[in-house]
Parts: sequence; C-alpha cells; structure tokens
Amino acid sequence: MGYEEAWKVLAELIKELRKRGETIPANVMKDLRSAKTMIQVFKADTAHIENIPQIEKYLGSAESYLFLMVEEKYGRELFEEWMEKLSLARRKVEERKETVSKFVPGLPRGKHWLRIQISKQTPRKEIERLVKEEKLSCKIQKNGYMLVYGNIESIKSFVKMLAEKSRETKKR
Repeated sequence: MGYEEAWKVLAELIKELRKRGETIPANVMKDLRSAKTMIQVFKADTAHIENIPQIEKYLGSAESYLFLMVEEKYGRELFEEWMEKLSLARRKVEERKETVSKFVPGLPRGKHWLRIQISKQTPRKEIERLVKEEKLSCKIQKNGYMLVYGNIESIKSFVKMLAEKSRETKKR
C-alpha cells in the first residue's frame, strides 16, 4: 500500500488548509508525525507487519479530522477532489529500495574492508597471494566473493596492485 504517498497527500492538505487560514489541532499533527515515523520504521524492516495497524490508525485519525473539516467548511467539491488524490495515493505501490548493510559479521572492529568477486580475471590464488604480500586478512564468502580486510593503507595498496594485475591480464 502507498502509506508514504497517502501521508504526503495528507501533509499537502494541511498546507492547503493553513493557506486558507485554518488551524490544525496538535493531536492531528501528532498523529501525522507518528504515522510518518511508523512508515519509516516499516520501510526499514517490512517483516514487522505489526506496524501496519499502527500506521493505518494514525493515518485514519488524521484523515478523518481533515476530510470532515474540508467537507464542512469548503464543500463537497473540494472534499471529493482531495479524496480522489488520497485514493490514487493509496493505490500506489511504493518502490522498495534495497539497502545494503555496511555491517559485516565476524569482521574485527576498526578494520577497513572490501569485497572482491572471485573470477577468471581475479582468481582466488592471485587474491590470496596479494593479501599475504600486503599483510591483510581474508575470508571466503558463500556467494563467490572474498572479503579482504586490514588497515586502510594496505587496502589501498592491495587495490592498486590488483588493478595493475587486471590491466596486465587485459593486455594479453
């Protein structure tokens, strides 16, 4: 569901009402802020579906007050215009942006790291040889990558040497 889109429509409606001189009660603003917070929490981890009823409660509370005000003070036409905007927003499917975690389990604190995909251009033996030369450490990961870690200067030197080896391989 388009929770974030619905939240945006309600926020726009509040701006519109304020332009017309209306005062929005603190509890409505609190509900809208709470909805935004819960939406962000839900986006961070969609596995926690227990947040959905909370989001709907906060949005519903703000929506009820705002739309009642619009209909009573500004008529059915404006009410239906904003209802259509909200209806369209609720039907939108939010794009899920995959976030890449920077946390790598088992990696010592304070170490810099990089992941290298093991391939024909960067064979495992060659990577391990360069890791030893630069006094770095490495771990093989299940997904065909190798995690190389150590101090920043050694990592930089390792990357330069790997780039040189890669260029030499391409020339042949």
